[in-house]
Amino acid sequence: MGVDRIGVYPGTFDPITSGHMEVVRRSLRLVDKLVIGPAINIGKGPLFSLEERVEIIRDDIADFPAEERDRIEIVPFEGLLIHFARQVNAKLIIRGLRAVSDFEYEIQMANMNARMEPNVETIFLMASDRHQFIASSLVKDIARLGGDTSQFVSKKVFERLKKKFAKD
Repeated sequence: MGVDRIGVYPGTFDPITSGHMEVVRRSLRLVDKLVIGPAINIGKGPLFSLEERVEIIRDDIADFPAEERDRIEIVPFEGLLIHFARQVNAKLIIRGLRAVSDFEYEIQMANMNARMEPNVETIFLMASDRHQFIASSLVKDIARLGGDTSQFVSKKVFERLKKKFAKD
């Protein structure tokens, strides 16, 4: 049996949060294969290098059941998301929404992508109330200022953040 429905979940994942992981888990219910696409060129310099971000994602999905893990691929990308979606034969772009403020930007992107490639649908997954407020940028700020980020990220990411911001 071939893979029917491929979805791509793009993002900076700097770092991947509990909210991102919720979207990954829920996406697996919708697609046969999920391509997680950490963006290579993300404007301002990320806290974690591309290699670190890929490794962090790999670490976080390591605890998934094998059946789910086997349906996930991590493929970094650069350039237009719609080109990346075509490259991996995705029919779905999956985006997580935390708040109404996210929706305005995301609907513009979805409409542009639909114009460029009508055969690729964008679907939005609303964050659960547990994860609505979690943003990677806020998690980094909390960690940078010595706060406890353990409720927003996995244990492995928490340890990496502590190490990144450890006072020498």
